[in-house]
Amino acid sequence: IMMLLFMFSFSGIAIADQKATKEECIAKCKEAAKQIKEIGIDAVLKKISDKDGEFVWKDSYVFCFNNETTKILAHPSPRLIGFNGSKSKDVNGVFFMKEMMDLANAKGEGWVKYMYVNRKSGDTAFQPKISYVLNVPEEKIVLAAGIWE
Repeated sequence: IMMLLFMFSFSGIAIADQKATKEECIAKCKEAAKQIKEIGIDAVLKKISDKDGEFVWKDSYVFCFNNETTKILAHPSPRLIGFNGSKSKDVNGVFFMKEMMDLANAKGEGWVKYMYVNRKSGDTAFQPKISYVLNVPEEKIVLAAGIWE
């Protein structure tokens, strides 16, 4: 019994340490877009904002922002909902939210690289991150999810 308890106690740590993949980011964003068509934008925004929901996994999450203003509409961190990211820049001066919006509007989808603080790692230093963006023009939103490089 002690051995089983020992094994299970570390299995949770292994799951928490798993890193999301680019493929998962694409799949999660496309699943959110699909669900918007099926159950509506309001229901999906609520799901995206649920920190224990299906759009938060491993070390990543989906978030959603307006495709004209970069105002965050859904995020698993409630303090970010309503934040306008148009002036957000990383340590290299990259206006990453604006770049996400511009790329999504121009090409429909793609990847944006920037530096960001990985709060889940407990580190306060900026680390390279790349986020997939997917425009959902009929709802005037962009869905995004990223990985640490």
